[in-house]
Amino acid sequence: MEIKDILASSASICTVLQYLAGVLVCRQYIKNGTTGDSSALSFVTCLMSCYLWWTYGMLIKDFFIVYVNLFGALLQVYNIIIFLIYSIKKSTTVRQVAAALVFILVIFIYSAFLQQDKTVLVKQVGFLSCTLTVLFFASPLFLLAHVIKVRSTESLPFPVIMASMIVSCQWFAYGCLINDHFIQVPNFMGCVLSGFQLSLFLIYPNKQSVEAYFI
Repeated sequence: MEIKDILASSASICTVLQYLAGVLVCRQYIKNGTTGDSSALSFVTCLMSCYLWWTYGMLIKDFFIVYVNLFGALLQVYNIIIFLIYSIKKSTTVRQVAAALVFILVIFIYSAFLQQDKTVLVKQVGFLSCTLTVLFFASPLFLLAHVIKVRSTESLPFPVIMASMIVSCQWFAYGCLINDHFIQVPNFMGCVLSGFQLSLFLIYPNKQSVEAYFI
């Protein structure tokens, strides 16, 4: 087995474990009997991202990308269903899901029937996948501004950030090995952002919250 295959396998396993964190959140919703003030947007955007990367993986015939994002998409469908069942803001969630399904349908129709040039299609889907992932990684920037303002990392989830750092580094390295800029760019952004968030734990140490994850 080549080093790129070993790296892709490791990255895929870590990504699957990262996706499973959403199941734990949904179990808490079931236990509480409500989603409270939580939003389904993270599940919905993750579903869109997984579909785009699944499509990209199919186009370039990279089955590591195909399988991990197929699993991720199916898991997000489960998460969204649970969220809908226990949501107190069903109309908002339904609108978000409807918008995501329309987006997915448009991408499917375009890639399957309208764009006949595969080389162009790979670039277009790759660019869309890259852009959506970069936006997803950039979303915590508002939270980081709050952390810097209050000089406390209490609101930052240390294990999630560490997991994101590990996963992003592995996919970035894999993207370098196969010379794929669409994989490299968003995961490099993920590495930088995760690294910056982890550095805040050193700048604004919150000893109790970090130690709690290891007890």
